[in-house]
Amino acid sequence: MSPDTSPSTPLSWPAWSSLQARARAGVPHLRELLADPNRHTYSASAPDCGLHLDYSRQAVTDGVLAQLMALADQADVAGQREAMFRGDVINTTEQRAVLHVALRGAPGATGNDAPWGADIQAQVHTELARVLDFARAVRSGQVTSSTGEAFTDVVNIGIGGSDLGPRMATEALDALTVHATGNPCGTGPRVHYVSNPDAWALHSTLRGLDARRTLVIVASKTFTTQETMTNAASARRWLADAGMEGEAQSQHLVAITASPQRSGAAGYPAAHTFTFWDWVGGRYSVWSALGLPLALAIGPEAFADFLAGGCAMDRHFRTAPFSANLPVLMALAGVWNRNFLDCPTQLVSTYPSRLAKFAPFIQQMDMESNGKRVQKGNQPCPVGTGPIVWGGLGIDGQHAYFQLLHQGTHRVPVEFVGITAEDAPLPLAAEHHRVVNLNLRAQAQALALGRDEAATLAALKTEGRSDADAHALTAQRSFAGNVPSSTLWLDALTPHRLGALIALYEHKVFVQAAIWGINAYDQWGVELGKTMAKAMEKAGA
Repeated sequence: MSPDTSPSTPLSWPAWSSLQARARAGVPHLRELLADPNRHTYSASAPDCGLHLDYSRQAVTDGVLAQLMALADQADVAGQREAMFRGDVINTTEQRAVLHVALRGAPGATGNDAPWGADIQAQVHTELARVLDFARAVRSGQVTSSTGEAFTDVVNIGIGGSDLGPRMATEALDALTVHATGNPCGTGPRVHYVSNPDAWALHSTLRGLDARRTLVIVASKTFTTQETMTNAASARRWLADAGMEGEAQSQHLVAITASPQRSGAAGYPAAHTFTFWDWVGGRYSVWSALGLPLALAIGPEAFADFLAGGCAMDRHFRTAPFSANLPVLMALAGVWNRNFLDCPTQLVSTYPSRLAKFAPFIQQMDMESNGKRVQKGNQPCPVGTGPIVWGGLGIDGQHAYFQLLHQGTHRVPVEFVGITAEDAPLPLAAEHHRVVNLNLRAQAQALALGRDEAATLAALKTEGRSDADAHALTAQRSFAGNVPSSTLWLDALTPHRLGALIALYEHKVFVQAAIWGINAYDQWGVELGKTMAKAMEKAGA
């Protein structure tokens, strides 16, 4: 059967054919590309977001970039982008709008700054005000436990989007989390996250806490998620065993859900129930009421700044030309690597230790969104879609899986993430920072350039090896290089910059889905597993 080249598929677009031809003809090795003194121009910035993208080590030429831009035009990325911001029904299988962007819209915005309309804008900011007021009241000691004490600890129970985003951001912004000591002094409680229903996950969190001063947040869109409800029931039993039942227990409970009638029936008080909408996908929900644990950890003002960072990236995405648009450039590099250079995986390698959870967060965002094989028109997608996304801390990876990147048989594109400033309160923090960023730059360069056999032989002889030993080791100590990578630099790790970084990746995922013609906002593969578990449970398996 011949591949589908109907007008709705990428194979029908002239730019796709041109890119295929360029890939077949071959792109010069990155050693040659990086020797060009003008290669530094392969970069772009979003100054209002504090982000700079260096894509000079991507295996692209001016000609490739021109055709990738044409591909974005032929896929009508701009038109699809505006449809999302308007609130059109772009989640076609569930007949829903996709408006996580509205969650971070500036208060009072109208017109082109709030294309989703005044009604949604009002709903968002009414609920946001409730979330921030509650966070402020808990942190100040105005909202207290059943014993009249300030809450010192918060346990967030959720899974997937109800866990990964808030957990990642709380850890990334740890510098802002000043914990309470039991006095209503305006500092924040310790925030803990539990997602896995394995009993040890919950027990390991609760065993060091005082139930009388612990607030339990249960986050579930439907308030039926099996893993979350299992943990919630056990946490409530823990409260009851400590003497808090009935009305007393309700003072320790918070629900975050799109199904408040279910949480209300389960005993969660209305004043402690926060909602969001069906046009908010779980993996895009950290901006919503599901960000409450983050607001409790860093404070409502910092959370508002986090939203502002996401809003700044939205403006950049909507207004910057494709040639200087960070999400578009990253998305197009990913399409080139995935579809034309035959690279099925994408490594996300963060160098700041506070971004340890960033790769798993992006993994869900990307793979749950673009892990699809059917286009919106219900025909099979004739080209590869979302890559396998993986990664973690770069420094740790250098002493583990980077060996495969340098000398294995897979070509693995890398997205490095670094920070140009350092704010750790250690006397030698500047030296730590220098070492971290030196390693990031060195790895990006080593992966790109590699080392051919002639240079390896010369290096071995310089080490003092005999001629025979040097020749014997040359093949083992040579590196092919030509591994494509981009580097994203943040000028600081603040709530604003983190918000911008997350929004950048959201828009990158959107652009790639727009090119592949798939729906990035459903997740029927996740739903199948849930349905199967319920069926097996009912059958007594």
